[in-house]
Amino acid sequence: MHGACVEIDGRGILLLGPSGAGKSDLALRLIDGGAKLVADDQIVLARNEPNGIPGLVASAPNNIRGLLEVRGLGIVAVETVPSASLFLVVELAPTGLVERLPEAATWQCLGIEVPMIKLAPFEPSTPAKLRLAVRAPNMNDSAMTDDPGLDHDR
Repeated sequence: MHGACVEIDGRGILLLGPSGAGKSDLALRLIDGGAKLVADDQIVLARNEPNGIPGLVASAPNNIRGLLEVRGLGIVAVETVPSASLFLVVELAPTGLVERLPEAATWQCLGIEVPMIKLAPFEPSTPAKLRLAVRAPNMNDSAMTDDPGLDHDR
């Protein structure tokens, strides 16, 4: 699939949006703050069931592993991790389309639901918001995703 994925504190964060939405730029700012690149531009997602709990694992296709597109510099080699368990999906959107107090939402792929949030990629606080989302106890709370009316099938 098209997107970018980084790992923060051992958790995979999938960045989604159309071409030019800021996926690679946000990934670069997260990497600059200590995240590790999983994949840029193309993501391979696979089902994984560690300890019987279904989940998704993200990785990069072999031909682009370790490479990040940096506008103005080109394709740059960066430190990567081979894969990451998907913890959060971030839909990138213009600032005006990001709700101030959003309802909990999920994203579904291969029959697995993952918490999803919507953020504006170019706001200076976006990397901090993502680090907070990864570390916030309520992001792991199953109550966030129990309402079937909040699912966003893709």
